[in-house]
Amino acid sequence: MKHTSTVNRFLRAVATGLALATISTRAQDVAATGSLTFVPAGGGVYDYTLTLSNTGPEAIEGFWLGWALSSSPVFNVLNPTKATNNLGWSSPVDGNSVKYGGSASETTILSGGSGIFTFNSTSTPAQFRSGAAGQSVAYGVDATQFAIEDNSLHSVEFSPAVVFVPPSVSITNPASGAVFAAPAAIAIQASTSDSDGTVTNVQLLIGATVLTNAASPPFAAVANNLPAGSYTLKAIALDNNGSTSTNTVEVAVVTPLSPAISLPQFSSPGFQFSYAANVGLNYVVQRSTDLAAPDWISLSTNLAGSNPVVFTDNFATNNRAYYRVGLLPNP
Repeated sequence: MKHTSTVNRFLRAVATGLALATISTRAQDVAATGSLTFVPAGGGVYDYTLTLSNTGPEAIEGFWLGWALSSSPVFNVLNPTKATNNLGWSSPVDGNSVKYGGSASETTILSGGSGIFTFNSTSTPAQFRSGAAGQSVAYGVDATQFAIEDNSLHSVEFSPAVVFVPPSVSITNPASGAVFAAPAAIAIQASTSDSDGTVTNVQLLIGATVLTNAASPPFAAVANNLPAGSYTLKAIALDNNGSTSTNTVEVAVVTPLSPAISLPQFSSPGFQFSYAANVGLNYVVQRSTDLAAPDWISLSTNLAGSNPVVFTDNFATNNRAYYRVGLLPNP
């Protein structure tokens, strides 16, 4: 009988050891990744969206969201706030942490699944990214583990990747595809915006050559004396989060043709002729009855779409008239 009792105690000890081993194994199976996006809500508050993806084989049935910052950030849970759609509920724990769920009926993210949780906080995006928050997110396998807060065995911690929205930058002048006559002076202008911060610098370039760096608007520069060729204009915006964005446009500089008039003839109705032109450059056609400077009347200004350009004066008469064509200055 005594021998049997000793064996039973031994078996119970072995069973206990196996149970502990199983818990530890399950803890190692818990795995997740997360990303944190945000928009400023005003008054020093940011609206955050946490996307938590379960990459392990175990279901996640609850997790803590918390920071330990000297600024004592405030959390305000936005969604989910109760047990709906099997996504969970939330309750504030203290001034700088929130608990989502805690049981399968409250917060369940199945293996391979994901959950979306929103909150606002006075914690800044830079604090989330810097790692100063310490314990960013802890999540467990079931409610019992959270009840005993046995994080060393049953949960792990990770800092979600903070996703900053890059600034927006756009070259507003010149338009992409614009054509200029050599030697060209091209005025470059850009505008910017930033939904989650402020733009701290805009760099304007032509090719690899930096024309200017500006910390505040207007963001503008001029590239002078450009010979014929193709050019890439670039604007690079940098914001206070270290995010950048780029906008480029392609322009061309051409050697201007002499706009010589040819093939004059009367048409029905009017008078018609052709003139040589560079596609993409602007020209003006003028008429005079006596060649005196004040008497030249502009009949047409146009962006050349072909070479040559055919012009028709539908109001020409049998009276004597003179015509001339001029290349307009670069815009």
